[in-house]
Amino acid sequence: MANKFKGLNGADVDFETTWKVLETAFKEIHTKNASALSFEELYRNAYKIVLKKKGEELYNNVAQFEANWLSGEVRNRVVKQLTAPLLLLTDGTGRSLATSAERRVAGESFLRALKESWEDHQVCMGMLTDVLMYMDRVYCTDHRQPSIFAKAMGLFRDQILRSPVRPESPDLIEVLTSIVLDQIQMHRDGERINSHLIKSNVYMLEGLYESDQEVEDEKLYLRLFEPYFLQTSAMFYREEGERLLKESDAGTYCKEAKRRIEEESDRCRSTLSEATTVKIQRVVEDELIRHKIKGLIEMDSGVQYMVDNDKLYELGLVFELEARVDARKTELTKAIQKIINEMGTEINNVAINTSQAPPTAPAAQDEHGDDKQKPGSTRQINQQTVAALKWVEDVLALKTRFDNIWKTAFASDQTVHTALERSMGEIINAFSRGSEYISLFIDENMKKGIRDKTEAEIDATLEQAITTVRYLQDKDIFETYYKKHLCKRLLLKKSQSIDVEKQMISRMKIELGNSFTLKLEAMFKDMTLSEELTSGYRKHVAQLGDADPKRVDLSVNVLTSMTWPLEAFRGASEDEREGRSNIIFPASIERIKSGFEQFYSKKHSGRKLTWQTNMGDADVKAHFPRSKNGRPMTHDINCSTYAMLILLLFNSLPTTTSLTLEEIQARTNIPENDLKRNLQSLAVAPKTRFLVKEPMSREINAGDRFTYNEGFSSKIIKIKVGVVSAGNKVEGDRERKETEKKNNDSRGFAIEAAVVRIMKQRKSLPHAQLLTETITQLSTQFKPDVNMIKKKIESLIEREYLERIEDAAVPSYKYLA
Repeated sequence: MANKFKGLNGADVDFETTWKVLETAFKEIHTKNASALSFEELYRNAYKIVLKKKGEELYNNVAQFEANWLSGEVRNRVVKQLTAPLLLLTDGTGRSLATSAERRVAGESFLRALKESWEDHQVCMGMLTDVLMYMDRVYCTDHRQPSIFAKAMGLFRDQILRSPVRPESPDLIEVLTSIVLDQIQMHRDGERINSHLIKSNVYMLEGLYESDQEVEDEKLYLRLFEPYFLQTSAMFYREEGERLLKESDAGTYCKEAKRRIEEESDRCRSTLSEATTVKIQRVVEDELIRHKIKGLIEMDSGVQYMVDNDKLYELGLVFELEARVDARKTELTKAIQKIINEMGTEINNVAINTSQAPPTAPAAQDEHGDDKQKPGSTRQINQQTVAALKWVEDVLALKTRFDNIWKTAFASDQTVHTALERSMGEIINAFSRGSEYISLFIDENMKKGIRDKTEAEIDATLEQAITTVRYLQDKDIFETYYKKHLCKRLLLKKSQSIDVEKQMISRMKIELGNSFTLKLEAMFKDMTLSEELTSGYRKHVAQLGDADPKRVDLSVNVLTSMTWPLEAFRGASEDEREGRSNIIFPASIERIKSGFEQFYSKKHSGRKLTWQTNMGDADVKAHFPRSKNGRPMTHDINCSTYAMLILLLFNSLPTTTSLTLEEIQARTNIPENDLKRNLQSLAVAPKTRFLVKEPMSREINAGDRFTYNEGFSSKIIKIKVGVVSAGNKVEGDRERKETEKKNNDSRGFAIEAAVVRIMKQRKSLPHAQLLTETITQLSTQFKPDVNMIKKKIESLIEREYLERIEDAAVPSYKYLA
């Protein structure tokens, strides 16, 4: 039966005849002879067929035509470009059968043929789509068929890419993948390739799908090319990473890794697909960084070498590489922390060894800490004090060094900064004398270090001091030492600037809180009030009309006993401390002393004054008959209160009369140790030998006799008498034990107060929670000992501040109002 139907004008339309016309036209289009065709007539023919319900036959015929054309004409043209080495690339043997240049040329020929075939197919199908537009719009839509263009693209996939080159050979797409990967490998090895040619074939793979439904994640590029590309890349970079670790230094490794990552990004942009950029970067990062970073850091030329030799650029590369794979930079921060801990431990060990070394010979020094070098004298350096200052300077230098590394190499990264701060804190808190040494460092700067410095330099010094304090866990111990040192600076007028002292207190208040600086501020208040008292007393004396020129002038510092750490003035035994309040003064001094006590009691009734004679000093005029080239001379002598009392004893004695050690002590009641040290200064020290000692020896012993030295001579009018002492600003073992004991007592009170505050607010708490809250509340002052907290809780229970809750699920306490 003839396949005929009526045309638009009523005439019969023969399908076969019409299809032959269309088929002939399609061949002309595919052979690039379409110039003579009438596309309007062709469209009308296709339109007629679809209009007469023959769309399915037309659709199938077109699909079959394209399949035949692709499998016959196009495929043969592409396959002809394949040489034996290219076919063998799929199993890896092709690389050994031809040089890279031969493979590159052959590969480019194949890629060019495939590219041209694909582009021709797209152009031709674009023209066919115009002819079959009505079929697409009506038949394909109504019957849910892919458009003819999509169908033809699928045919290219099936007839070209998925067809084997020959029986039992790999499909063409496998060969294509192998060739592209081979070209990329050549590029990685430094050879030039035709990136545009590869990119065109990648476009083809991105435009084809595994099925005709064209699901986005089923692109041939994503399913059949990209996984192999990533797999072979991983193998390549795994081997390259191992080779670089063996053959190069760490800096070179970092540079190569960075170059490879950038190179792969560029390759995706110029040669492959930008959609692969993140994936290939992850592969390179995994193989060259994530799996190798530990070995890289631990290389002989690794992070330790970079830090030792200030290789900041290379350190920056290590940081940059690890930051790509680990936001926390775990391996790098561990390595840096280890280096800081090792360097810090060395600093601590040097300080410990120095502090345990045999002490230097005692120096003639003001017991109140004045070691100012006198003209022509040789200053004896106190090795432990120097070690203390050096420890702080070394710690600050270590911090400065790693701060510079952090800013320059680690891009001021917060994670690394946190790790660095933790390590610095561990170093400082691992050193048992850290609090004392930091306070000594501030003391030295306040007395001498800020002299002749600009305001900016002083600010920098204060900031350095606060920086070290910030790391301390046991800030209460630091407070103890700081009060001692501040006490001496204020009372002995050793501070270079009271304003700078107050600036330091203000910084501490900001950093450590009001409670920390409360007593420190009270010390300054006492000094101000003392100046006002002294001025008021002098006015009071002037109003009495006592114009005696020989009257002793008095300056007084009245100190609140609970505020000032008076034990800072070289701690003595309890007996000696008791004896200091019973000193025997000459009548002229006793008169002034009693007068001030009466003046003070009128202003502040109910308050009791206790004279700290060991802390005072005096200016004395002394006459020596042969002091200046055999002629008489009067000297202004500045000495301790005790030295003044000793010298005044000889005023009322004949020149040749002597006094024994025991007689001097009986007439003055000066504590024995203080007396011996002052006599050493007055009778043994060459430049202040105002008394003659018999027998002459360095030590003061029982029975030694002392006489006024008529033969004393000196060209200096103003003479300062130092007091012979051990000279050690760093506490000795005995003093340190006393400080620790007092500190532990203070901590006990602080713990009890914290527990009571917490329980008063919470009324009842489980034991574990009470411990946690107590530790949290006290952590800004010191690191509480859990056992001490438990003991204090028991003590509070015994004193009926707390009681245990019976039958509680967990051990708990209740507050007793």
